[in-house]
Amino acid sequence: MVKRLQKSERGVALLAVLLGIALMTLVVVDFAMSSGLGFVSAANQANELRSSYLARSGINVGLGLLAADARAKQQEQTPAETLNDPWAVPFPPMPLGGGTVTLSIVDEGRKINLNSMIQNNAPNLAAIQKVQRLFTVLDVSPDLVQGIVDWITPNNGSGNSIGDYYLGLKPPYQPRYGAMPTIGDLQMVQGFNEAIFNRVSPFLTVMAETAVNANTAPPQVLAALEPQLTEDQKLVLAILDARAIRPFTQPTDIMNLPDLADVAQLLSKDVDMRSQFFTLTGTGTYAGARKIITATFHRETTGIGTLAAWHED
Repeated sequence: MVKRLQKSERGVALLAVLLGIALMTLVVVDFAMSSGLGFVSAANQANELRSSYLARSGINVGLGLLAADARAKQQEQTPAETLNDPWAVPFPPMPLGGGTVTLSIVDEGRKINLNSMIQNNAPNLAAIQKVQRLFTVLDVSPDLVQGIVDWITPNNGSGNSIGDYYLGLKPPYQPRYGAMPTIGDLQMVQGFNEAIFNRVSPFLTVMAETAVNANTAPPQVLAALEPQLTEDQKLVLAILDARAIRPFTQPTDIMNLPDLADVAQLLSKDVDMRSQFFTLTGTGTYAGARKIITATFHRETTGIGTLAAWHED
């Protein structure tokens, strides 16, 4: 009987030891995994920080290029922004500090200003028609333009059914009832999904450009400026060919193009050869981490850039 009890006690002790070893093993494995994950997380955060600084360095390089270009243009009698300017030339990826930096600069003057559709708190029909023609050229329903007009029209307090639509969404929100601060606002307007936004946003701006830069505007924007250009693509090609040979220095240069005799007078009021706002996109990559910074600056004639918008992805 005593021997049986001794054997039973030894068996229980053995089980207890095995259980203790199993628990210790689990604790050690969990500690090792937590330490490994913590190390990986810290490394990822460090890589993301490095990629962020690389992206910022790209923005700084872009500002330097814009400043140098502005100082050079101070010596010109009729300065103009063109696709031949240093800032407009595509930049190859630049290796830096073990990572890579890419930079692109786009002038906002090449785009149509959405906020211009409201002038003195009232719809600006000429500007609205330009945006409608642009949407038609881009194969997007021009009916969507009315939603933008409603979004940026100031609320006079008389009641607005448009506001009721947005308040009925989940989650609800109010229309802007004023100028859009960034082009991202467009994604909140009724009828705009991601696909439509991606199609139209490269040709639209909310920055206070007074006219379209005829030297840098893409053909889609040029075609939207006047009905004749929308209907006859050859007129747009005439502008593109002329500026490729010799960039325009003043709006009257377009009036001298023989192919544009019938529309030149109207078009000269739609265009300019200067751009005030520039959007810089700096991308930094480091060890698989990537940071994209998009910043829009207003460039003074002295070359100083004033920040208008900043976005990080």
